[in-house]
Amino acid sequence: MNSYRYDSYSAQGPATSGPRMISPFIKWLLIANAVMFVGQNLPSVIPGFMDITPYLGLTPALFWAGFPKFIFQAFTYMFLHAGFWHLGFNMLALWMFGTEIEHTWGSRSFARFYLICGLAGALGTLLVFPHQPIPTIGASGAIWGILVAYWLMFPDRNLYLYFLLPVKVRWAIPGLLILSIFTSGENVAHMAHLGGALCGFLYLKLDWKWRWIGQKVKYLRQRRLEAKLEQRRTEASDLMKRVDAILDKISAVGIENLTREERKFLDEASSQLKRQRNEADR
Repeated sequence: MNSYRYDSYSAQGPATSGPRMISPFIKWLLIANAVMFVGQNLPSVIPGFMDITPYLGLTPALFWAGFPKFIFQAFTYMFLHAGFWHLGFNMLALWMFGTEIEHTWGSRSFARFYLICGLAGALGTLLVFPHQPIPTIGASGAIWGILVAYWLMFPDRNLYLYFLLPVKVRWAIPGLLILSIFTSGENVAHMAHLGGALCGFLYLKLDWKWRWIGQKVKYLRQRRLEAKLEQRRTEASDLMKRVDAILDKISAVGIENLTREERKFLDEASSQLKRQRNEADR
């Protein structure tokens, strides 16, 4: 048994020909993960070189004991891997499923989604296993968020398991999540998987819901603004009707025959019209 808990992407996962072009943020992720993997393995090549995995991996016991000193581990753990195949399968899944999503959403939105799902995987591990003394490492919390996004976006596409068996995305990805929970070894960080997957689902569903709510709020705000403008137009029309009536009276009998209330109204109407004119000129 090794000393790390890692959130692996199953070697028995789906295989497709994958997208042809690597998108910008995924290219950055591939480079960053490769660089960190080299850094992890330098101690085996250079005697005395610092082992960065215990420090940058997510160790719940250390995280909570020294909080907030080690808060960075919730971010850095997703760039570390337990071996070449762990890294390879995670990066293969990232490329195969994430590239089209990034091209669809844009790099900024995709990067935000990826990092939030990775952080959610860390949170799941921290909450369920707060006293765990060994580091959790791997990008699979974020990867499972991407798989869920792909599942929601392209449910009727086929994935080719073992390069041979076509299975629709709507069945393949939930099946893979279940398999990863019940067939993986004890070193697999299931809470990182579940945290990233659940976060991906809620993020997209709530985002769609908030978009609808935002559109509804915008519509109601527009209706309220139109009602306010109509009320102002009505008030202005009533004001001008009364002003015209007073002006007609002045033309007929002279300004000296106006009542005190009519003089006061003219002064107030003049000030109000001047104020509205100044606001319109701004």
